Amino acid sequence: MRGQLARPARHDVLVAGGCATVTVGALCLLPVLARVDSGAGDGVPEAGALAWWVVVATLVAQSMVLLWRRRCPEVVAGAAAAAVPVGAVVGMGAAIGLTSLAVLVSVYSLATERPLARSWPLLAATGVLVAAGNAAASVRVDVPVAEASFTGIVQAVGIVVAPLVLAALVVARGDSRRAREDRLAALDREYEALVAAAVARERTAMARELHDIAAHHLTGIAVLSSAIATQIDTDPTGAKEAIGEVRRQSASVLRDLRSLVGLLRDHDESALRTDVRVETLAGIPGLVAEVAAAGHDVSLSMLAATDGRAPGEGVGPLAQLAAYRTVQESLANAGRHAAGARCEVQVDDRDTATLVVAVRNATPRQRSAPSVSGGLGLVGMRERAELTGSELVIGATVDGGWQVQLRIPRFGSEGSP
Repeated sequence: MRGQLARPARHDVLVAGGCATVTVGALCLLPVLARVDSGAGDGVPEAGALAWWVVVATLVAQSMVLLWRRRCPEVVAGAAAAAVPVGAVVGMGAAIGLTSLAVLVSVYSLATERPLARSWPLLAATGVLVAAGNAAASVRVDVPVAEASFTGIVQAVGIVVAPLVLAALVVARGDSRRAREDRLAALDREYEALVAAAVARERTAMARELHDIAAHHLTGIAVLSSAIATQIDTDPTGAKEAIGEVRRQSASVLRDLRSLVGLLRDHDESALRTDVRVETLAGIPGLVAEVAAAGHDVSLSMLAATDGRAPGEGVGPLAQLAAYRTVQESLANAGRHAAGARCEVQVDDRDTATLVVAVRNATPRQRSAPSVSGGLGLVGMRERAELTGSELVIGATVDGGWQVQLRIPRFGSEGSP
């Protein structure tokens, strides 16, 4: 506390100095005002006399307590109010009104720094001191006691209430500004949270895309690598072709992985400009051809519309991507879990309300070992189906094989999104 009192704020120094300058300056001007209004100098000591210097010292001391008006406003308000009856005792006379300025400032500071519920007793005491001081000063210049008391009460009410009203307006405005800033900050935090959640969802979807792409290409590479081991001695030409296919598949998976990983980077503008392919139904024939080139027994049937509609008409880009990824993941799963089994891919575009994509594989020649993967492929297929309002059916066929069927509603058809 002692350190705080020794270092008042610069703004408070200016306030205290300005108050002392105004009050002492006004005291010096009273003799001039007395020539116009004889009552202005009633009871005021003659300039230069000892009593006059005591009045100056009282006004300066009262102003100086304002140096700590924001650090300890209760003490400052009490000291400023106590200076009013002291001024009456030392003989200020009509100059007692000069003590009002410091009281106004101290009451305003108290009202802005402390809640009214806590400071009202001190404010009431301040009013009593101001009223008593003004009444005593008036009585000393021969004003009747009743009149002096009434005048003192009116002056006290004005000196205390006026800064309270001003302080209430300032505090209310500050509270309103802070509430507005808090609301804007809360909206900013909410927006940032929504953006973060959206980014997280997109990155989760990209991670699943990453799984699909890697599973598709790496399955083909594994099959080709197995074939190369048996062909390298018996069929060197076929082995060279298989090696070329491995190289092409590897380059393809690296390109796709680089694109998706680039999108997952934070605040990388160059990565955000990476050209990532958006696959459609038109890419399914190429996908099937790649799988067939990798050594799988797979066929494709495209059942086109008979009413002149364009292929995939009424199916949005996201649904077409879901269909492409479903075929890709199904073929990759067939390669892992039903090695050597024949696969059939069918795209049925004939129905006007629904497009059906199905992947079926026959009974595998031998059962593969149980998978230890996390199953993100099936999860991804289900979530893409849900996202596009499609129906996904996965299960065994009557002949012991496996089927994945995706029914995609067209835009504008009954029941479509």
